[in-house]
Amino acid sequence: MVAARILLLKRAVFATCLLPLVVLALDAFRRGLGANPIAAIEHSTGRWALVFLLVTLSVTPLRKLTGYYWLLRLRRMFGLYAFFYVCLHVLAYVILDQFFDWTAMFNDIAMRPFMTVGFASFVMLIPLALTATNAMVQRLGSKRWQALHRLIYVIAIGSVLHYLWLVKLNKTQPDIYGGILAILLGFRIIVAMGRLVRRAMVGRALKLPASGAN
Repeated sequence: MVAARILLLKRAVFATCLLPLVVLALDAFRRGLGANPIAAIEHSTGRWALVFLLVTLSVTPLRKLTGYYWLLRLRRMFGLYAFFYVCLHVLAYVILDQFFDWTAMFNDIAMRPFMTVGFASFVMLIPLALTATNAMVQRLGSKRWQALHRLIYVIAIGSVLHYLWLVKLNKTQPDIYGGILAILLGFRIIVAMGRLVRRAMVGRALKLPASGAN
């Protein structure tokens, strides 16, 4: 019964994650993307990619705070949706914005910092998407797989910087995303420090009897 509910939940979440793309497609069909539709497509897909990255990073803190272990079953889906929207973001830039002008794109990546960090984040996300299966966890081994997927922290920081450096005037949205990322990373740092303190206390406690015997 629980497994059936989890499956139903995953299907509902899967469909919900597609809604931003459906809304974007409808707006494009209705010509409701504004004066610069290409920029609107790039902005929407890039923003949703960042949203799903942050949602992916929020799963572990929410699981620790609530005790709901079923949240972990959604984390991989959120991560893959982040990659999906990143790919749409990149394709919009390559096809609609630059129309396969590889020289111009290379110059953008080399000369504009927000493009450099954005492209680097996209490249780092590729191996994470390719190894997001149970078979790859077994093939790489749990420790190596976990070490590889810690790149998501670097990717998230790079994505926020990409957005922050892209926006010229109103930086409210990138600042909000940056604040959310800081909270998510800060939570992990606090948990890691607490774990180190507990280990140190346990190690000290184990040494006390031997010291007393001497």
